[in-house]
Amino acid sequence: MANGPKAELLRAIPSVERLLGDPSIVGLADSLPRWIVVDAVRDVLAETRQAITEGRVAKAPEPDDLAKQVGVKARILSQRGIRRVINATGVVIHTNLGRSILAEAAIAAVKEVARSYSSLEFDLVEGTRTSRTATIDALVSRVAGSEDGFAVNNNAAALLLALNTLAFGKQSIVSRGELVEIGGSFRLPDVMEKSGTELVEVGTTNRTRLEDYEAAITQATAVILKVHHSNFAMTGYVESPSRRELADLAHGHGLVLVEDLGSGALVDLSTMGISREPMPEDCIADGADVVTFSGDKLLGGPQAGLIVGKRSAIEKMKLNPLARALRLDKMTLAALEETLRLYLEPANLPQMIPTLRMLACPLGDLEHRAGRAAETLAPKLGKAFKVGVARSTSQVGGGSLPLADLETSVVSLEASEHSADEIIDILRRCEVPIIARIVEGRVYIDFRTVQPSEDDLLTRQVTTAFAGGGIIRWEGRPG
Repeated sequence: MANGPKAELLRAIPSVERLLGDPSIVGLADSLPRWIVVDAVRDVLAETRQAITEGRVAKAPEPDDLAKQVGVKARILSQRGIRRVINATGVVIHTNLGRSILAEAAIAAVKEVARSYSSLEFDLVEGTRTSRTATIDALVSRVAGSEDGFAVNNNAAALLLALNTLAFGKQSIVSRGELVEIGGSFRLPDVMEKSGTELVEVGTTNRTRLEDYEAAITQATAVILKVHHSNFAMTGYVESPSRRELADLAHGHGLVLVEDLGSGALVDLSTMGISREPMPEDCIADGADVVTFSGDKLLGGPQAGLIVGKRSAIEKMKLNPLARALRLDKMTLAALEETLRLYLEPANLPQMIPTLRMLACPLGDLEHRAGRAAETLAPKLGKAFKVGVARSTSQVGGGSLPLADLETSVVSLEASEHSADEIIDILRRCEVPIIARIVEGRVYIDFRTVQPSEDDLLTRQVTTAFAGGGIIRWEGRPG
C-alpha cells in the first residue's frame, strides 16, 4: 500500500512552507493576518490528504487549485463569528439574530463606557465604592411602579436567583400548564431544580383551580410561582386562577407570589394595535411580590433579566452570593440604563426604540418601501427572475405574543434557474448576509424587519448576488 497510487498522490502534496511561498498566497498574507493564512494552508492540506486517503481524489492536486482553496478558507477564517446581518424574516424579536436592536441612545452609551474608564462601581459624589446596579434598580422600579428593582444577565437567571433566595430547600408550587420550555431546549423545571427548591406540580395541563394550589400548601412551602404563557397560547377547555386570587392565597399562608412574565412589556401594546400583554405594574397591582422579565424582548434593550417587586424580597436577592455570578457587565448596564430612561418619556417610545418602531410601523410605509425595492430589482435581475410585492404576516418573535400576526409587505422572488432554497442560501452568503424566509416556494423579503437605512444596501446586494446570471457569493463561516 505504501508504494501504491495513493502513496504517490500523498507524496505530491506540497509542504506547508512550500505552499506559503506560492505568489498568490504571499499576496493573501499581505491583506490578512499571517496566522489566518497559515491555518488556511494547513486546513486545505489536511483536507486534501483525507480526500486522497478516502479515494475521493484520483490525481495529484494542482498548486493553483490548492491556492484557490486556501484563499476561500482564509476568507472564511477571517470573518467574525458574530456579524451584522439584514433581518428580512419578518420576525421582529429574532433570538437567533440577536433579538432587539438597541436604541441610538443606548448604542452611544455603550460606546462611551467601552472606550474609557467609567463610574461602574464608584460614587462620584461621595468618592466611595457603590453598587453597579444602583441606578438601574431605581430606574426599573420607577418604570414598573414597584418598591425595588434589580437586574441580572437574563430572565432565566432572574427566576433562578428569586427561587434560590426565597425557596432554597423549600417547596415552590406551580401549575402543570405553566411548566414551559424556553429557548435552547431549557425547561422551567430544570431551572427550578438548579435553584434548590422542590418543584410541586398542581392541576392538569389545561385546567388548574385555586383549590389545587391550596391543597398542595404544606409547612415546607415557600413560594407560589405563576408563569405567563408568553411563548405559547392555550385555548378551549382551560382554566386557571387569577393573579389576585393567587396573591390572596399566598399572603394568607405567609407565602411569596413570584411571577415570571417572560417577554415583559413596559408599555400597553394595544395602543399599537397589538393584543395587550400583562405588564409588571399590573402584576404588582394585583399583589405579586416578585416579578421577573427580559430586557431584550418587548422592552427593546440589551440582554438582561429584570426583577421588580417588594423591597424585602429583592434586598435578600441582592445579598445572595449567586447575584455576583449573574451580574451584568458595564456595557450592558449602560445600554439598559439608557433604554429605561426612554420609558420615562412614553410619548416618544415608538420612535426611539427600534423594536417598538417595527411593531408599530404602518402597513402603508412597508408597502411603499417594498414597492420601491421591487421596482429597482426587477429590471436588474432580468427575465430569469419573477419579482413581486405581496402582503403577508410578520411575527413578534422572541417567545412573545404567539397569536399576534402583524400585516406586512414583502418582496417575493422566484427564479427559473434557482430553487427557493438556493436563493435563500445565496442571500445568506452576501457580504452583509440577508436572512429571508420561504413561503409556498417563493422567497419573501419582509420589510417590517429590514431597517429603512438598509433598503439600498439590500437591493445592491441582491443585484450583485445574481448579476448577469452569475452568482457572486461570499463563502461564509460553516455552520
